Amino acid sequence: MSIALDSVRRRLPEAEGEINSEYLHALRLIERLHRLLLDVIKDEFDRLGGSDLNSVQALLLYNIGSNELTAGELKTRGYYLGSNVSYNLKKLVDMGYIHYKRSEVDKRSVRVSLTKKGLDACDVVQNLYQRQLASLEKVGEVDDEDLARLNRSLMRLERFWSYQISYRL
Repeated sequence: MSIALDSVRRRLPEAEGEINSEYLHALRLIERLHRLLLDVIKDEFDRLGGSDLNSVQALLLYNIGSNELTAGELKTRGYYLGSNVSYNLKKLVDMGYIHYKRSEVDKRSVRVSLTKKGLDACDVVQNLYQRQLASLEKVGEVDDEDLARLNRSLMRLERFWSYQISYRL
């Protein structure tokens, strides 16, 4: 993805201003930050003695939490990035992290929830986030105002991208 963004950047006229550069830089940062988050989660599980989970699966468990959801709901709520949600759900069921049951309303639909083992993995991610919050301002120099501005901007960007898809802008 970064290679594609760099090629687009080279084709943009210089006269289009700073927003082009900032937008493309933001796209690269979003992509890189997601990968870094996955690395941080993997490192946490490795430090605690390793795990049969990969970081995408651990984040998926965290996002399910105490909810009971379908695979489709995981995608529509934005809890899962990727096209292989069914594969990861099957692996998590096989490894004992997830319960699944057929929906009573729609027998084609499968509802998932976390087992005790899944909830324990969810707690690892939750504890990691809590530990990070304790040092975010002091070490990361990020305060609540920074996060509020960032969240507002990211929500606007999310809305913009949703409009791109919905209205084919």
